[in-house]
Amino acid sequence: MEKEKVITKICDGGLVAVIRAETSEQAKKITEACIAGGVTAIELTFTVPGAHEIISDLAKLYSPEEILLGAGTVLDPETARIAILSGAQYVVSPCLNRNTVKLCNRYRIPIMPGAMTIKEVVEGMEAGADIIKIFPGELFGPAFVKAIKGPLPQARIMPTGGVSVDNVGEWIKAGCVAVGVGGNITAGAKTGDYQSITDKAKQFVEAIRLARL
Repeated sequence: MEKEKVITKICDGGLVAVIRAETSEQAKKITEACIAGGVTAIELTFTVPGAHEIISDLAKLYSPEEILLGAGTVLDPETARIAILSGAQYVVSPCLNRNTVKLCNRYRIPIMPGAMTIKEVVEGMEAGADIIKIFPGELFGPAFVKAIKGPLPQARIMPTGGVSVDNVGEWIKAGCVAVGVGGNITAGAKTGDYQSITDKAKQFVEAIRLARL
């Protein structure tokens, strides 16, 4: 899928489910549950052992039309390249690494580095980032995004951390193009309750829809 279409799909869906699965089978079950709940993008973090193999397995099972596969916690260009070759359609980092951004732009893969200050947001945009990940979101809250959008209305912002069903509408109304959500969606996987993942995903999708009205 073309880079611009990937970015558009992420923004249109408004929700990226962050997955920290222990096995490929668990990742597949979480992905299935997310799809059933209306999620259009997932982010598999590289804190998971063998993450690139799990991404590769998922890429063989699902088309981009079904779900966008992203790689998270990517700290360097070497990891980014492995993720891309494994089938990742976008890359997410907790902080800005210019060489990672450069590599992703070389292969036309959307890149979302993390930022904690407005200076870091500007630096990420200048480096060529497609979306800026506000991380950790729980330290700031939606008011921080609103403050950023004042001087930087052109910034595309996605918070990760601290986003819940109760406050996701506030994040969207503050100007976020999407939100990243981990345990608040996927917690049920620890006990094998995948239906709860689907149910929670539906709640997030509906809350985002209502916030955009």
